[in-house]
Amino acid sequence: MHKAGFVNIIGNPNVGKSTLMNAFIGEKLSIITSKAQTTRHRILGIVNGDDFQVILSDTPGIIKPAYELQESMMDFVKSAFEDADVLLYMVEIGEQELKDEAFFNKIKSSKIPVLLLLNKIDKSDQQKLEEQVQLWAAKVPNAEIFAISALEGFQVTEVFNRIIELLPESPAFYPKDQLTDKPERFFVNETIREKILLHYKKEIPYAVEIDTEEFFEEDDIIRMRSVIMVERDTQKGIIIGHKGSALKRVGIEARKDLEKFFGKQIHLELYVKVNKNWRSNQRQLKRFGYNN
Repeated sequence: MHKAGFVNIIGNPNVGKSTLMNAFIGEKLSIITSKAQTTRHRILGIVNGDDFQVILSDTPGIIKPAYELQESMMDFVKSAFEDADVLLYMVEIGEQELKDEAFFNKIKSSKIPVLLLLNKIDKSDQQKLEEQVQLWAAKVPNAEIFAISALEGFQVTEVFNRIIELLPESPAFYPKDQLTDKPERFFVNETIREKILLHYKKEIPYAVEIDTEEFFEEDDIIRMRSVIMVERDTQKGIIIGHKGSALKRVGIEARKDLEKFFGKQIHLELYVKVNKNWRSNQRQLKRFGYNN
């Protein structure tokens, strides 16, 4: 008997969805930072066993959209409801509600299995944990509740085993050696964007998009040329930094991560261009893969 299905992870920003997905997969597919809106796309990660294929979907954190890019991000979340065989609703200790009531009502009335994952329990005590379990059991009575720490790996295996039990019988949807649905350039872009999220403040990380224009793979090296898009000239100057020092740091850190990811030497060229108001431009958003 072979099982296969889509398992979609949703929740508010910063609850640890990407950390959990990477823990399930054993690879760093989703970038992780402490900033909200780190995940912009819907990223599939595929875990294969002899008799199962789990297709995990990490979606952007649920927010109230303020501009076109955020609208597109919430479209990815909506699509996660449409094809899920199992829904993972992730909350953290101290959270009381989802930021969008319509999404919350969808979860409560879901006909598919819902696993409510109470994350970051390593930052709690037993009494608070019990109170939180009772709170969420009352709010989402159709869900099975697991108390986990995605970062520490606590109960992650138990959740994964339960997912496999809940999957429908089905042949595999993807080849058994495939890890994700995204092309290699996507992970180059995301790795560079992660470094920008880590090292720049305020509006800068949210005004940035990456476009890898060249990707040439040779036997022992991959040569890449990536452009960092910003919305204004002042942002370009901040990204580059004094005598190029800030941009150089991004390049060095991204290259190290990409060498681990691809298992090859990486030659990475980085450039910065102004692409005015791309976050509110439908044509530009489509180009960057947000409006499908």
